[in-house]
Amino acid sequence: MRLTKSQVEDFWRDGYLVVEDAVTPKQLAALRAEIDTWVEQSRAHTQPFGTPTVDGRPRFDMGTEHSAAKPALRRINNPSDISEAYLEVMRDAGTVDMVADLIGPDVKFHHCKINLKLSGAKTQVDYHQDFAYTPHTNDDIVTALLFLDDNDPTNGALTVVPGSHKGPMLSLFQGERFTGAVDPKVEAELKAKSVPCYGKAGSVCLMHTKLAHGSEPNRSDHSRGLYICVYTAADAVPIARNPMPSTHEGEIVRGKPARFARLQAGQVELPQQPKSASFFTVLGQDSAKAAAE
Repeated sequence: MRLTKSQVEDFWRDGYLVVEDAVTPKQLAALRAEIDTWVEQSRAHTQPFGTPTVDGRPRFDMGTEHSAAKPALRRINNPSDISEAYLEVMRDAGTVDMVADLIGPDVKFHHCKINLKLSGAKTQVDYHQDFAYTPHTNDDIVTALLFLDDNDPTNGALTVVPGSHKGPMLSLFQGERFTGAVDPKVEAELKAKSVPCYGKAGSVCLMHTKLAHGSEPNRSDHSRGLYICVYTAADAVPIARNPMPSTHEGEIVRGKPARFARLQAGQVELPQQPKSASFFTVLGQDSAKAAAE
């Protein structure tokens, strides 16, 4: 599962690349089965729950619209820490070979998560660049967003701004307050230039860490899930604490460890670390806990 020269060139020109059949049917089925189990478990909870993450936050987060009858599970933090199926894909899927074609040969894992929009979910992702959340000594960082469901015009598919990875870093602050999203006027400009990333379940969107992106709520009767794995070049070293630390953080998934850190000139604002179950609360979208109190 390797990228062609043309695909590599497309990625570096546009800042993203969608590739079909990025995992095997067996791998995809195992991932989806876990999702079904976790959604069922969420019905018994009225606030974020689950075995704590490395930094003590709940593993599973739901939106305020969540109920036993109509779950709104929206985030699973570092599922590779608790699921063999997700750990296998994080380490050994074709997606990892693709990432190595882009920023390898030496690649390490940073963190992973699932962003889930069940039918009718109100969750949306305001526009931002990931590098502002996870700054490193260089920006050879690729996010692999694996489609767990078909992504189409109705269910809140990822939208990206081609070429924005070559532009400036955009502030995620409003004055002194960290909002996790760009200024609304800037977002309107980005949306006017954005394109959707559609594809069948099992496809992957490989996205540069500085690419501006976002997504709308799910207005359909079918779910939209993404398994999101962040990988860095082995010589890219974090300059801020991982907002989603994992037991596998820093694991070399291709090649070998780096002896030196590679430094890239530039300036980036340091993010404020989330204290809640997911960054959706930073964006102003409360968890189910708030609705229950």
